[in-house]
Amino acid sequence: MTMVGTRYLVRPGRAGDADDLAALQAATQLQPVTGGEPDPAIEAWVRDLMDGHPSVTPDDFLVVEDTATGRPAASLVGLRQDWYLGGARLPVGQVELVATAPGHRGNRLTEMLFAALHDRYRAGGVTLQMIEGIPYFYRRLGYDYALADDGAPSVPAASLPADGDDGSGAGLTVRAATVDDADALAAIDRRLTGDQVLSCPRDAGVWRYEIAGRRAADIARNAVAVLVDGAEVVGYLVHSVQLYGAGELVLFAAACDRPADWTRAAPAMLAHLGVAGRQHTVAGQSFNLLRQRLNPQHPLVRLGPPGVPKRQRGWYLRTTDPVELLAHLTPVLRARWAGAGLRWPASSMTIDTYGRAARLEFTDGELTAVTAGVRSPNPAVDPGTHAAIPPGALLQLALGYRTLPEVLAAWPDCVPRDRRTEQFLTAAFPPVEARLWPRA
Repeated sequence: MTMVGTRYLVRPGRAGDADDLAALQAATQLQPVTGGEPDPAIEAWVRDLMDGHPSVTPDDFLVVEDTATGRPAASLVGLRQDWYLGGARLPVGQVELVATAPGHRGNRLTEMLFAALHDRYRAGGVTLQMIEGIPYFYRRLGYDYALADDGAPSVPAASLPADGDDGSGAGLTVRAATVDDADALAAIDRRLTGDQVLSCPRDAGVWRYEIAGRRAADIARNAVAVLVDGAEVVGYLVHSVQLYGAGELVLFAAACDRPADWTRAAPAMLAHLGVAGRQHTVAGQSFNLLRQRLNPQHPLVRLGPPGVPKRQRGWYLRTTDPVELLAHLTPVLRARWAGAGLRWPASSMTIDTYGRAARLEFTDGELTAVTAGVRSPNPAVDPGTHAAIPPGALLQLALGYRTLPEVLAAWPDCVPRDRRTEQFLTAAFPPVEARLWPRA
């Protein structure tokens, strides 16, 4: 617990907060959509997170309590999860449901909550924090746009296969998932963690929850479908359970266990999405568009029909410690340099992030460890520093959101010492496809 002045107390959530937090969040989130009325879908989501979620407990909420009333004045929740890149695990805290009651706004309660959250994650070794949110706002709290959120074109409903026609005759079909499919879905996710993509795998318990564990009204509830080859589950789709906007069905995730099967899988998946969208035609709202929250390089996008181009949105990210982030990526960096035939000629490389310095240690030219180094007061010109990289730029590089040439063009204070360092950093940080469906 942390006292802030005499009026506010920042503390972890408790099971007994469920009613108050559900009411607070329902009365503050999505108000332009509800016309000022409490949102029952938000309320259901909060109650699901407080009771029964496989990876969230009441303690994962942070609450600013008004000491005069004992009631919550503001709150947020952090959903811990692991992302994977090339087999390397990245501990992540996804921040959701940031809200302040109207009568308490203007008291910097959001800053109090994020300071407490960052302290918690620093102590718990949660390397990355991620949030979707108000444009620019979270930059003031140390976050940078460092990961692409969607960007795939939206496909007109008329471009999808007609009902019952998958266009392939290739033996793959799609059906609604059941809890009995959870082990197979978890196995697919485990295999994907070794790919050179950024992924957020779910275990069998989380898959059972996604399929059948949420309240019907929960705004985070989605439909899960499985791709089957005979009796074998070989892929999945995750899409919205209703239409949004002007008749949009939203696709959040698509996976295929055997990459060679994508040419057979795509027609069956697209046919299923067409059927799912048309089933939602109700009360004057008809299915008009498939909105794909996927990377433009996703196999389903490349094999699907052309659509309406869309600008990529960004997710805000922050790292508690750039050195720790690079340490998690040690095996990935080692493999990339080996694959490029590069061997570092010295025993160490120093990357300074204008606040923290990372010492990359090498044996016979191969990376063996990343530890904290001695930072320089002026790393951009220090001859002992091989590269000076602002933390926001390092996030973009580490997650494959931007390549080194792109970062150098946009960040004048990103400074490699020489051409050899630039060559190594270019090979270390190639573009990476994000196939992320973060937990909620």
